[in-house]
Amino acid sequence: MPPRISDLPASGLAQRLATRLRMKHLLLLQAIRAHRSLTRVAEQMATSQPAVTQSLAELEALFGAPLFQRTSQGMVPTPTGELVLSRCETMLADLRHWADDIEAVGQGRAAHLHVGVIPFLPGKLLAAAIARTRAQGREVTVTLYEDTSDQLLQKLRAHALDCVIGRTSAVLDMSQLRHEILYAQEPRLIAHRRLAARLARRPLQWNELTELDWVLGPRSTPMREQITDFFLRAGVKPPPPFVESLSAKVIGELVAANERAVSIVPLDVAEELVRIAGVAMVAHRFDWSLPPITLFRRASGAEYDEVNVFAAALRSVSASMATGTPNQAQRAAVSRSC
Repeated sequence: MPPRISDLPASGLAQRLATRLRMKHLLLLQAIRAHRSLTRVAEQMATSQPAVTQSLAELEALFGAPLFQRTSQGMVPTPTGELVLSRCETMLADLRHWADDIEAVGQGRAAHLHVGVIPFLPGKLLAAAIARTRAQGREVTVTLYEDTSDQLLQKLRAHALDCVIGRTSAVLDMSQLRHEILYAQEPRLIAHRRLAARLARRPLQWNELTELDWVLGPRSTPMREQITDFFLRAGVKPPPPFVESLSAKVIGELVAANERAVSIVPLDVAEELVRIAGVAMVAHRFDWSLPPITLFRRASGAEYDEVNVFAAALRSVSASMATGTPNQAQRAAVSRSC
């Protein structure tokens, strides 16, 4: 019986990994997780099933423990296998980023940044931060990945992303991460222009708002949860949305096209939707704020210098947005809701 991984000296295992682990092993592990069948893995890797079986046996001997077990659902990772696969995904993500960096240098550019962003961010924040980073002689290229905060943070921990601009929440898993609050967003009710004019004539009535056609983000998002909580605290049943979407642009288009449609979005996003989608902001302010926009980074490990430059640019842009929105004139132009 092979020794368990816990029985092996850490230094001995580390030495074996350094001298015997190969890139083909990482690809094999990834393929087994994806296909759950050694036969399909062999087909995908253009090899024979006995060769795949032998490679897996070599890996399990290397780690000193079974990595997969055969079930009615196919090959399923063991607890040790889950740990190995987690590290495997991280190493492959680093390899992809390594390739991006080499290509960037070959083309006369600096590092390529992979940045996760939540949907309800103003485009001007990202555009200004990227422009300031490049203005400092950092000819970076950037790929933006849009998703919910919890999904993005999983990718950040797996090294698939270099940083995440998301929203803090008490339910988020913050392990292996550090965070920095950038600025707070203020919620605004948006509606079709004619509906917004009618709603502005008197204080908002929450029981009447529930009868309108709501467009909101999915239930799992911090913003949707806070909107739901706000209705509950007002003693009103939260409205069921007729459309759920993570896209601010789609929400804006849906609201602009429907005289009964409303949504609640951050003020800076609402200002962009007024301009690009033709919605209107209802002239009422809420007495609550959204969870703050936050920059998330890994707590340990190597990090590009360009990430630090980008983070500094985000701080600068966020500070100007926080001091300039809303200003005194804007505050005087809207009245506080009930």
